Amino acid sequence: MGRSVALFVGTFTTLLAVINPLESLPIFLKLLAGQDSQAHRQVARRACFYTAGLIFFFLIFGTLVLKVFSVSLSMIRIVGGIILMRIGFSLFLPSPSEGVIHGGGGSGQPAGNIAFVPLAMPLMFGPGVLATIMGMSSLVKHPISDFVDLLGICLAILAAMLVTYVILAYAKELLGRIGPGGIDAATRIVGFFVAAIGMGLVFHGVFEALQDYKIIPMG
Repeated sequence: MGRSVALFVGTFTTLLAVINPLESLPIFLKLLAGQDSQAHRQVARRACFYTAGLIFFFLIFGTLVLKVFSVSLSMIRIVGGIILMRIGFSLFLPSPSEGVIHGGGGSGQPAGNIAFVPLAMPLMFGPGVLATIMGMSSLVKHPISDFVDLLGICLAILAAMLVTYVILAYAKELLGRIGPGGIDAATRIVGFFVAAIGMGLVFHGVFEALQDYKIIPMG
């Protein structure tokens, strides 16, 4: 049970940090400029639904994809950890040239067209989320015997999507209360922990790869 709780907390916090809905608030509002609150909630709901679908697809079929491309789980952990570390450092130490991603939205674009692109992909479901899901799913070696662990990951995904939906649905109110400075501070904090989680995945991936290639004895 303790492992399941740890997987839930780790998956939830990492997903929420990588998706970083607070950083997406200005982008979300720009894409929906001129739309009312009902349209905001509808697009936020669709975007989260699409993102959850993509996440669960790779959670279920990710191992099959790895077998097709002959990639080991240890390599996924290492690469995923490196990606998370890079994202974490970019959030913690943002480049001065980085800014808001300009989309083609606005009052003239139908709200439903932006729920999948660019909100679900690539803003919410990007390389960091993919690396997180593949890394966490690699920790569940036997889905049937480790069903509780898998359930913890699934619940963490749903919880992260729920929090993301609430933040996006009330983007205008949150941005007015938090302000750009608050969003910047929150982004730097979560970036630090994303980098730390990525380092942990790299460490476990390297250790497992050394065991796979029989460089060190199996534990």
